[in-house]
Amino acid sequence: MSKNKLTSRKAVAPVIATLLLVAIAVVGGSIVFVFSQGFFSSAQISGSPNIESLKFSGYDASDGNNLLNHDGTTFTAANNTAGNGLLAGEELGVYVQSNSVGKLTLSEVRVGGTVYDYTTSSTPGNGEFRVLTRGPDTILATTAAEIQPGQQVTLLLTLDENIREGRDTQVKLTTANGAVFVGTVIAGQQTG
Repeated sequence: MSKNKLTSRKAVAPVIATLLLVAIAVVGGSIVFVFSQGFFSSAQISGSPNIESLKFSGYDASDGNNLLNHDGTTFTAANNTAGNGLLAGEELGVYVQSNSVGKLTLSEVRVGGTVYDYTTSSTPGNGEFRVLTRGPDTILATTAAEIQPGQQVTLLLTLDENIREGRDTQVKLTTANGAVFVGTVIAGQQTG
């Protein structure tokens, strides 16, 4: 009989140990849960979401005196000479549309390997770009290249280097929030 009493007492220790392990796991899980809730609450972005989306809807890289705009009107390019290829100082038009929730600010425009600077000047220099908001010649006059939600514009780029006819060139647009959008332009063609 004494053996039965010892056996039954030994069974109590594993049960207590199991209950202690479960209690420790519950307390540990609760601590991790509370910590993570506090972390995620403080890490959330306040205000409305800032989703940026930009669509390339076409371009005019034709070798002519006039550029076709995003709205179908024509823009008289400042230095373009028909029939000589796309040379430094001539203009190229890229059509983009903002599908963003809020206004989108272009911080960098790159064509090929050249970074283009934003300008509002009526006579842009090589390596500069303007934003045409409405044809035939309404140029954005703000201090930054801003595109409103749903707005379609033409980026008028004054080339900094020659682009041979038929060659494709990458256009890379970077926003102030770091979103990057890439399109391709083929010299001598118009699309969109």
